[in-house]
Amino acid sequence: MGQMLWFNQQDWALFFSALVSSTLFPGGSEALLIYRLKDEASSVYLLVFIATLGNVLGSIITYYMGKYGFQFSHRWFQTSSAKQQQAEHYFKKLGTPALLFAWLPIIGDPLCLVAGALRYNIYAFIALISIGKLTRYTLLAWASL
Repeated sequence: MGQMLWFNQQDWALFFSALVSSTLFPGGSEALLIYRLKDEASSVYLLVFIATLGNVLGSIITYYMGKYGFQFSHRWFQTSSAKQQQAEHYFKKLGTPALLFAWLPIIGDPLCLVAGALRYNIYAFIALISIGKLTRYTLLAWASL
């Protein structure tokens, strides 16, 4: 059948591992990236790109889960307008620079979810999370070589 794009099966595994890892599902793409970096036939730059792309797309999915899912959960959990305004205030104060750390375990996925629920600008969101995730995978690749 030939290769789809320039990815092989292991590259697709890395991509999907990174994508799932950045949604609300648990996962660990770092170990797979380090394993793939040991394959001398693979390009370090391509592997970092693949992991970053998958991780960013997973965060975008989480963003949209927050953006559109909040409408439904708002009805079920009866969040007051004051609490919503308080959350918006904290996110505007701390959330923008915090999105650079959306790669962190435990807090990263909820940050993306809240950014979507609060309708944070999608272009700024993508730029900030991309910078953080690319930096993380680059440093990880550099440290493991």
